[in-house]
Amino acid sequence: MKIGTMSKGVALFAAATIALAACTSDAGTEDENSTSPTADATATASGTKDDTVFVSVGEDEWDGYNDLTPATYSTYNSVINERVRQTFVYFDENSAIQINEEFGNVELISEDPMVVEYTINEDAVWSDGEPIKYEDVLLTWAAQKFTDGEDADGNPVALFDHVGGLDYGERVLEGPQGEAGGKSFTVEYENPFPDYMLTTVVDFPAHIAAEQAGVSLEDLVTAIQGGDVEALRPVAEFWNTGWLSPSAGELPDPAIALSSGPYTYGSWEAGQSLTLVPNENYWGTPPATANLVFRFASADTHVQALQNGDLNVIEPQATIDTLDQLAAIGDAVTVGTFDTLIWEHLDFNFGEGGSLADSLELREAFALCVPRQLIVDNLIAPVNPEAQIMNAREVFPFEADYDTIVSAAYDGRYDTVDIEAAAAKIEEAGVDTPVQVRIGYNTPNPRRTDVAALIKDSCDQAGFEIVDSGSSEFFSADLPSGNFDVAMYAWSGSGQIASGQNIYASDGAQNYTAYANDTVDAAWDTLTATLDTEAQQEQTIIIEKELWDSLFGIPLFAHPGVAAWDSTIQNVAPTASQSAIVWNAEKWVR
Repeated sequence: MKIGTMSKGVALFAAATIALAACTSDAGTEDENSTSPTADATATASGTKDDTVFVSVGEDEWDGYNDLTPATYSTYNSVINERVRQTFVYFDENSAIQINEEFGNVELISEDPMVVEYTINEDAVWSDGEPIKYEDVLLTWAAQKFTDGEDADGNPVALFDHVGGLDYGERVLEGPQGEAGGKSFTVEYENPFPDYMLTTVVDFPAHIAAEQAGVSLEDLVTAIQGGDVEALRPVAEFWNTGWLSPSAGELPDPAIALSSGPYTYGSWEAGQSLTLVPNENYWGTPPATANLVFRFASADTHVQALQNGDLNVIEPQATIDTLDQLAAIGDAVTVGTFDTLIWEHLDFNFGEGGSLADSLELREAFALCVPRQLIVDNLIAPVNPEAQIMNAREVFPFEADYDTIVSAAYDGRYDTVDIEAAAAKIEEAGVDTPVQVRIGYNTPNPRRTDVAALIKDSCDQAGFEIVDSGSSEFFSADLPSGNFDVAMYAWSGSGQIASGQNIYASDGAQNYTAYANDTVDAAWDTLTATLDTEAQQEQTIIIEKELWDSLFGIPLFAHPGVAAWDSTIQNVAPTASQSAIVWNAEKWVR
């Protein structure tokens, strides 16, 4: 077994990658999909090698071209679509933000007011040849700007079903400033925004949205600039549904699902794989390998598939068994282990039907009996000997300010299991026992099944009845409908400062548990409107403390990372960021 070397920035813990929850070439066949690619493939005229690399980041099916709706937004989906739709920045192997110079440039030209200038590459075009331009930028802003009335509680209803809600539109009140057809524009923020480099300003082709809505591109621009909701309604309807796949295995029409990156969609076999092929109209560096096949394979099959040649690059669940199995393969594979910006957590359901929603005492009882240290010792430490219980949500144990924030926000009250104290809390709540708690998570996932079992062994002693409610439809059905008492899953991050607001704020688009807290809301509003790092830390401490005191949920651990790949494939570089192992897949070559 060859040991991959990674830079210090990846925070290696061994020398020897959320929120939630993403075939063949166009001339290919099923036979091509089920055999290992040959090593003597030739290069095309463009410099792209006529070869195939098979990769899997999990068993989750691809959800479609528009991965920005609440139903389709997941790491599993975005890591595929990022190879098709690129933008101004990316995360490298050290999880550092880099400007994608092939797409254009980003420059902060003023801090007060905060103004960012963007320049799109003059040669940048969509895969149908239409230039990527200001109108595309304007549509991206509009999708997080306009409302369509109010709900029963008086809250504004977004016109576009964007997972980010109205966030971008509230931060940038007047929208991007530029000229129709232009390649440069500016964005002025209402308040300083610490994550401005991560603001996605180009998502989808505006000319397609206009065409499919039956309006001209000029009329679309006029409607956005004039705030004409009625005129935008058919555009929003297409944005919300038209870029989604009609059914599993049916790719969206290539005439509307356009690429702005090195790859485009080739074919999709439902439940099996999705193949990406070169975008012939890509102006930048062509992909090193012609066919990139994402196989939908569960983590427990990855190692065997790698050994068999059915997969060439894997990022399986990090367990000691996985490492032992990879070691047994020998030098034919290269293995890397590393820290990740992915963390496991238990979240309480504060909505209707959540058995612990209305009782802080019951939530405290549950927190007192969850064996967090045992979970880490049994399931994480064998892979990462430095692993520890995670006691924060916005900062990771391997980051510099972790101890400072945790020491100010949390007193360690739930670090050690205390069955007697848990039982006393249940008695204080004045409810009949046992108190049933359904733990929901996405299956199959052996490690989460083990975690649920450890929690049951401990918490049943205190007066709970823990029910393993793991389901293959957890993300698609149970989480959105609130069919759980405690949700167990992971969030993926990339060092963003403001992204947590979308999860913990009362109106956050990713607040799936219906949590609401005025103190948390106010702290987020302050944190996300300053570039002062000390002020950001102060507000983070307030948020973390309140999330502990009100028991939003229970952080468990940061995920250890394991990646492995066929040693004949060059340029594979694991990263801690949510872009995962495929962040630079267009550079992979045998």
